[in-house]
Amino acid sequence: MAGVELKGVTKSFGAVTAVEKSDIVFEEGSFTTLLGPSGCGKTTILRMVAGLETVTSGDILIGDKRINDVPIHKRNLGLVFQNYALFPHKTIGENIAFGLKYRGVSKTDATAKVKGALDVVRLPGVEDRYPNQLSGGQQQRIALARAIVIEPDVLLLDEPLSALDANLREEMRVELTAIQDRIGVTTIFVTHDQSEALAMSDKIIVMSAGNVEQIGTPEEVYNKPVSEFVAGFLGAANLLDARVDEMDSERITVQAPHFGRVDVARHNDAEFRQDGNAKLVVRAEKVRLGEPGSASADEVSAGGTVEAVDYQGQMVRYFVRVDDLQLQVIATIDERPRPKGAPVEVCIRPRDCVVLPAGA
Repeated sequence: MAGVELKGVTKSFGAVTAVEKSDIVFEEGSFTTLLGPSGCGKTTILRMVAGLETVTSGDILIGDKRINDVPIHKRNLGLVFQNYALFPHKTIGENIAFGLKYRGVSKTDATAKVKGALDVVRLPGVEDRYPNQLSGGQQQRIALARAIVIEPDVLLLDEPLSALDANLREEMRVELTAIQDRIGVTTIFVTHDQSEALAMSDKIIVMSAGNVEQIGTPEEVYNKPVSEFVAGFLGAANLLDARVDEMDSERITVQAPHFGRVDVARHNDAEFRQDGNAKLVVRAEKVRLGEPGSASADEVSAGGTVEAVDYQGQMVRYFVRVDDLQLQVIATIDERPRPKGAPVEVCIRPRDCVVLPAGA
């Protein structure tokens, strides 16, 4: 087991820069997710760590060893891909043992290791079956068993759950984190699915257009975004135009149209200008809808009208019109959602807000 470090790593494909001078540390034994939209560079980073892509500039280290020029078969990595990549003509046991054959492991030891890997992924006794005799979720576990049976220094997971249906995907993400916790291997997970990243990760690296936007725990990147991109990419967020009114080292007060003066704790070192433009960020689930005139003393509010209703069972997402603004509100419901056209009071607690410089 070892950590992974990228030092000033850049990857270019001709005139296109896929990854731009990135400095990233994947801590030993951690589960770290590279999160971002298609084309942001996350899979390119994973492929450079794996040895499937060469580094244009910079260094990649596993432990304290520079691996830029080390071929893939000498990096001792476990790889799991979206499409499982199992050999259909080989048994499950032969699939899992495939990597052991090239490491000089005896047949007796390989049999024991295969059994141990199947126990870890909770599929004992399927050695003699073939991939087409297993479900999609079971095949994904076999792909994971094949990756961990070699006792890799690092486990690389490239969108491994995206081919599964929604319910199975949720089951597998719980199972996958439990397995990683048991074996303790440094894991790099690539996904564009924010819910997977938030649920599974020790740390999330949010990427956009080849650059690292933010690195932090799931709670940090979700509740304390450092840019408009991060705020908008994770969850449903309302970004309101605002103007800086007062500020010191601990707090910043802005004027937001329709909501007035909002006093917010500072959570980063971003630079603001007096009377400069800013963005007031509040998550959709932190906005409360009440009856007109029902705001409490610790809330700022504005009157609005329910414009659209997205019913989701126990939850409902409202689109609420406040003059020239459209806000999203996510709320739990006991019985029926508020109807379209209903007048409401849109209530926000300043302690639930984040202020960012405009254009951050």
